[in-house]
Amino acid sequence: MKALLSTSIGGPESLVIEDVSAPTPARGQLLIEVKAVGVNYPDVLIIEDKYQYKPQRPFSPGGEIAGVVVVLGEGVEGFSPGDRVLGFCGWGGMAEQIVVDASRCSRLPATMPFDEAATFLFTYGTSHYALKWRGQLKAGEKLLVLGAAGGVGLAAVQLARAAGAEVIAACSTQEKVDLCLSKGADHGLIYPTGKLDRAAQRELSEQIKSLSGGGVDVVYDAVGGDYAEPALRAMNWEGRYLVVGFPAGIPAIPFNLPLLKSCDIRGVFWGAWVERQPDELQQSLAELFQLYEQGSIRPHISSRYPLAQTSEAIRELSERRATGKVVVEIG
Repeated sequence: MKALLSTSIGGPESLVIEDVSAPTPARGQLLIEVKAVGVNYPDVLIIEDKYQYKPQRPFSPGGEIAGVVVVLGEGVEGFSPGDRVLGFCGWGGMAEQIVVDASRCSRLPATMPFDEAATFLFTYGTSHYALKWRGQLKAGEKLLVLGAAGGVGLAAVQLARAAGAEVIAACSTQEKVDLCLSKGADHGLIYPTGKLDRAAQRELSEQIKSLSGGGVDVVYDAVGGDYAEPALRAMNWEGRYLVVGFPAGIPAIPFNLPLLKSCDIRGVFWGAWVERQPDELQQSLAELFQLYEQGSIRPHISSRYPLAQTSEAIRELSERRATGKVVVEIG
């Protein structure tokens, strides 16, 4: 079979397509013919050895896939050959076939196509875990989403809207803000790009307070960098600040701010939660599939690439040009 491989540390240009042996499922695993793969920011980091996990080379990037079950490993129950499934694999998805633990897979709703399925698990899974389990977001509360036009950001906008929260979508361009407003955000905010000086940070914090009527209850931060402190300064008493990602850099937070606001800073590491709480993952997926079938949430796919152009797909994400999700279609 063909697979996209990282054979050395580097950017998207370092990836190569090679013929490799097809895998065999071990006990508890499924062999899946891959139809589509979601491209996520961890794919940018993992090929440069900057991610929390560092697999042995050569390996394929691609942490979420959708496809068709080919073979069941020993002891697998609840699946059959021919089932349409999505799965979370961490890496290895940019290949024509993959083995995935059955506990990390789920059958697709009949109405969900492969491209949407391949963009569903990381984004909606991360944002559902963030807002429900870590943020305890309630109806009527005010949520600020930083990086709202990205994959996880748009998922957070839709999920928060479905939960009855008031949503402020913060993005780098008017085009991205307009997309978020079309997906259910109540307000839009354009933040400046590049390094923010103290004056720009104060202005951003005041914009957030003005749009929210004084402050926000929950911050969903998928950006980090110089945007974090202004967002934290705009939080309400006993707010919850959710650390989702930091493509703009790891922020330095003055610890007097959480003290003064009696607020929490909470990490959101969805991949580790999946490993530690597989039963809660299945509960989360059941709730998400129900929202999908009700029409409350729907992935926004901005770009599609064939396997041969996967390097360009990852580059689009690394350069922060993507809105919504980028997909690699294989089958």
